Amino acid sequence: MRTQFLISAALAALTTASPVLINRQLTTVTISGTTPTSYPQPVTSIRGFPIHSSCNGTERNQLEKALGDTIKLARQAAQHVLSHGSTSELYVKYFGNASSAEVVGWYEKLVYGDHEGVLFRCDDVDGNCQQEGHWRGENATDETVICPLSYTTRQPLEALCGNGYTVATGKLATYFAADLMHRLYHTTKIGEGAAEHYADSYAECLELAEKNPAEAVRNTHTLQYFALEVYA
Repeated sequence: MRTQFLISAALAALTTASPVLINRQLTTVTISGTTPTSYPQPVTSIRGFPIHSSCNGTERNQLEKALGDTIKLARQAAQHVLSHGSTSELYVKYFGNASSAEVVGWYEKLVYGDHEGVLFRCDDVDGNCQQEGHWRGENATDETVICPLSYTTRQPLEALCGNGYTVATGKLATYFAADLMHRLYHTTKIGEGAAEHYADSYAECLELAEKNPAEAVRNTHTLQYFALEVYA
């Protein structure tokens, strides 16, 4: 009897309490305002670079090959940093104790960035083709002229470290791919006015890594040296 009484009392308590739970008001909170911004899917394909009609078939073929090699250099450099972080011997050598995020960003802009309007041309539109090539500067901040000398003096990436070349003593522009990397960082769309000349020679770049890592990560020559040494 006592057990039956306890069960009955418990059921009565539940019956008394249940209306409170059932009748409790639920408040729905609605957040007003604009709908969430819709972003495009992340870019996973390699973006090419436009080549001007002033380039003949032979020049176009060489430029396409060299630009493809530039992307190879950039991808390998970015992958090294993504795999080893900012503590690898090579990273510290060129970028000191700087965060690796900006370094990866500069390389991946070359691979996956929006390259529309970043134009390569072969005509001497500015009258400066006494040299291998040049960024057009104020005349057209996203255009680069590649002059005839480039096609006879620049080496393909396959020749890297051949003929006694070393990163420490060789010229950065020896290889077409590294030269184009430098020229791309000059453009407004790729370099954004931030990737600049903060140090030039190999020794100066290593010194910059020690004394000013914040500038080293956006120094165009440092980005070239690092990419070449990683690829080598």
